Amino acid sequence: MTSSDDRAAVLLTVDETAVLLRTTPRAIYAMAYRRGIGGVVRIGRRLLFHRADLLRWLARKRVPLAEEQGPW
Repeated sequence: MTSSDDRAAVLLTVDETAVLLRTTPRAIYAMAYRRGIGGVVRIGRRLLFHRADLLRWLARKRVPLAEEQGPW
């Protein structure tokens, strides 16, 4: 069973998502509009983000460091 803090953190607001991604809320809205961000949930006019889906999306976007790529 998860704690109430875990359940509350399942959906992030635009502001929380912006902090997580170290960007602005305006950039988050733009990415969501272009469908360039994962985990988007619309409830009425409100945008929320599934934290787990957002973190998986972010992991897929990760660029490997040079030492992780091996020899060219």
